[in-house]
Amino acid sequence: MKIKALIAVRSGSVRVSNKNIKSFAGSTLLELKIKQLKTVKELEGIIVNSNDDSMLKIAVDLGIDAVKRSDYYASNSVSMSDVYKNMAENFDADVVMYSNVTNPLVKTESYSNAINKYKELQQEIDSLNSAHLIKEFMFLDGKPINYDLQKQPRSQDLPDIFALNFAFSIIKKEDMIKYKNVIGYKPFLYELSEIESIDIDTQFDFDIAEYMYNKTDSH
Repeated sequence: MKIKALIAVRSGSVRVSNKNIKSFAGSTLLELKIKQLKTVKELEGIIVNSNDDSMLKIAVDLGIDAVKRSDYYASNSVSMSDVYKNMAENFDADVVMYSNVTNPLVKTESYSNAINKYKELQQEIDSLNSAHLIKEFMFLDGKPINYDLQKQPRSQDLPDIFALNFAFSIIKKEDMIKYKNVIGYKPFLYELSEIESIDIDTQFDFDIAEYMYNKTDSH
């Protein structure tokens, strides 16, 4: 069973312009993630999939494989399900560890531990997906959905609701094609810490992540 990391990046990010190659902690999110994943001994390779030649060049210069994605599969109009299927079809290993560059605080040991957990559970699950606990008082349509207004608990006593953060997802290539997703029907949710779960969507997220990255030595 050959496991490789898949790093999917594209040009045209909307909320933070060119965030994948924007200056971050003296480098870029893409370069930092490639260098980090190269130290994960459980991986047998890394593939960068992108429509952007400058991002593909970073991959090649760092000694890893690069796959050119058509602009159609990098547009804002295409379904993410179709993108997942296309990327898996252009992937040359048995198992995909889909790894987002926008989660720069994930510890290297978390990648290793997650791969080993996937190997341990592979007969029982069809994907392993990173997630984090949400302990918030949540409402939908004006009504609480995770607690009783008449018996309000302490926040720590709220039910354990997990949110996927997509820092990494491990799934067989054939299942990624079949499901058109990185999440299976029998997923194992691998809990990450609050800091590791920081995901960059906005400029505020970018600034917070960079501050925390520079402050910690966990990466």
